[in-house]
Amino acid sequence: MLLLLLLRSHAARRLLRAAVLPGKGSWRGCHASDRNGRRRLLTTPIFYANGPPHIGHLYSALLADALHRHRELQGRGRGRFTTGTDEHGLKIQMTAAAAGSSPELFCNRISTKFQELFTQAGISYTDFIRTTEPRHKRAVEHFWAALQDQGWLYQAHYEGWYCTAEETFLAASQVTEQPDAQGHRHMVSLESGHQVHWTKEENFMFKLSEFREPLLRWLQDSKAAITPEPFHQQVLHWLEQDLPDLSVSRDRKRLQWGIPVPHDSTQTIYVWVDALVNYLTVVGYPDTHHTWWPSATHIVGKDILKFHAIYWPALLMAVGLEPPEKILVHSHWTVQGQKMSKTLGNVVDPQACFQRYSVDGFRYFLLRQGVPERDCDYYDEKAVNLVNSELADALGGLLNRCTAPSLNPSRSYPGFSEACFPQVMDAPNRRGKALAEDYKLVSSVKDLPAHVSDCFERFQIYKALESILDCVRQTNGFLQRHAPWKLRREDPEQRQWQDTILHVTLECLRIYGSLLQPMIPDTADKILTRLGVSPTERSLSNLNFLPRYYGERSPFEGRRLGPDAGLLFPKLEKSK
Repeated sequence: MLLLLLLRSHAARRLLRAAVLPGKGSWRGCHASDRNGRRRLLTTPIFYANGPPHIGHLYSALLADALHRHRELQGRGRGRFTTGTDEHGLKIQMTAAAAGSSPELFCNRISTKFQELFTQAGISYTDFIRTTEPRHKRAVEHFWAALQDQGWLYQAHYEGWYCTAEETFLAASQVTEQPDAQGHRHMVSLESGHQVHWTKEENFMFKLSEFREPLLRWLQDSKAAITPEPFHQQVLHWLEQDLPDLSVSRDRKRLQWGIPVPHDSTQTIYVWVDALVNYLTVVGYPDTHHTWWPSATHIVGKDILKFHAIYWPALLMAVGLEPPEKILVHSHWTVQGQKMSKTLGNVVDPQACFQRYSVDGFRYFLLRQGVPERDCDYYDEKAVNLVNSELADALGGLLNRCTAPSLNPSRSYPGFSEACFPQVMDAPNRRGKALAEDYKLVSSVKDLPAHVSDCFERFQIYKALESILDCVRQTNGFLQRHAPWKLRREDPEQRQWQDTILHVTLECLRIYGSLLQPMIPDTADKILTRLGVSPTERSLSNLNFLPRYYGERSPFEGRRLGPDAGLLFPKLEKSK
């Protein structure tokens, strides 16, 4: 039950129209030059520091890392990629106490674990933000003051079901009574199953209910603001329901571990308001953020969609800022069909997976199998089979065969014969040896970079990998079909055809190695180094596949291959 101590005034309503409605000094249309310019901010959520990282955290970071690397390799201007740890809140206060530690020391330890994992995983972030940093405290205090100065906050007595695990109040329709393992009955969240407690407090409230229409207009005007589409529809569904005002502070007697409300020592700023402002902190709020904001893309798990797609845009509108340009949403990972939980003992340690499959092997598995629209399942046999069949056999076998001294004794990029592989398959007096399937391969690989780029734009990295592996299989088929190891190099015509087969195969591998750089950077580097492709020749902006086929000069023809570093990807043993 909510008892308002301040009634919404006509002045506040006028302020809303001025802040968020078109033609009234609105946020809409601001910073258009930033949106069309070259600066881009890409963020993961900041991860809650109440325990060590698991594969769900890693998956969020990998998606962002692949998007960031892809953009950088395309040469699309200056970008920032930020991640970090969310270190305030009641849950951390309680977890640290249970561990016999101060919250500060506990967070230092957990945050270090995240940084170590991301370093090991090759996450190429440009900034790691911690909400305990002074720069963040300053940003949050300024943001709070802006909300207060604009009239969007009021104090009220609030009571309801509070979920400490999710750090949020839940409506009566969102909770139910369930027995625990010992048969004791408790009220729990319907969505997560976490226990909730009835809580009464006097808090600061944010007038979220005033933003239902502006949020709907934002989503109607920005159809791609939330991707994939099912999550866009989910937010629209939420906005069709009541949108109650939001409690944005907590009683400081109950929650000491957080940023105090400015000028009110009895209250602590709500951890989600604190955490969301990190996206502004990293771009210099309140001083220099306009250079970057709102050209921001947030990557978030579906469990925190409401905080990012409703609360955050409304808070931004309230202080006169635009919502982020894009919110990319992904689903969860299960383990053998079950949700990961400490109770079940099935929480997967990413570092153990790196030891089992290698860093790139596990990066590949998560990005190849992860489909943002639906939950994805992990188990060892699935990961081993995928890595062995696609990285060790299909990709690694292709590279090993066409660079082996027995087939490529010159250890170079052999020459290409236009006579053996003419542009027109059915040309008169044709002497070419290429078949219809070979022309299909060349067409597929030529179109592959644009298709992969389109997959990245649509947040479908798994489809990008699927397309690359389809072409890898086509290339293996090309090599198997023409069996260059059976050709006699003593015969000039057969040698010319053998060289052409190898040239085409190596060119395909150069494209695959280049396109795989955002997903499996170390493996891609091995491929490109083995092919003799220098670091300055690895941009995705102009790959120029098989120029000799189109009558152009190839900078790689005749070039020596790079050093042989052994198997590209050793096969993994199956668990006994």
